[in-house]
Amino acid sequence: MVEWEKVKKLMDCFPGSIINHNGEFIAMVKENEYFILENCKDEREIKCKVLAWFSRGAHKTQHYNSKKKNNEYHQFMLDGINKYLGTNFDFEDMDIIYTKLGNDVNRPLCEKFVDSGYDMNILISKLKQRLDEV
Repeated sequence: MVEWEKVKKLMDCFPGSIINHNGEFIAMVKENEYFILENCKDEREIKCKVLAWFSRGAHKTQHYNSKKKNNEYHQFMLDGINKYLGTNFDFEDMDIIYTKLGNDVNRPLCEKFVDSGYDMNILISKLKQRLDEV
């Protein structure tokens, strides 16, 4: 498992977050925004999971009936992601990130994205390539 200091940093970025007895990092308990932290071997893997599992919550998920509450929820997730990764992603970026990396659909691409320092051109070029194929 990853060092405790790295875990504390993650928790600081998502106020109110917890780690449960199953080794799940839960960013928002009520909304059940989580990923399995227990099997992360290093910080790179945590960063990949943050992108893969929290990008949906930062831009798409609709837990509430109120647009205002959903926007607050999206902003909380986006702020936590940006704080943890040291990035400045916006909602448009999260749409692209979720489309290409959400639900851990392409871990090698996610690792390449993380290793690049979050170069959005890596994901945008994949989107353009896909459109060209259609």
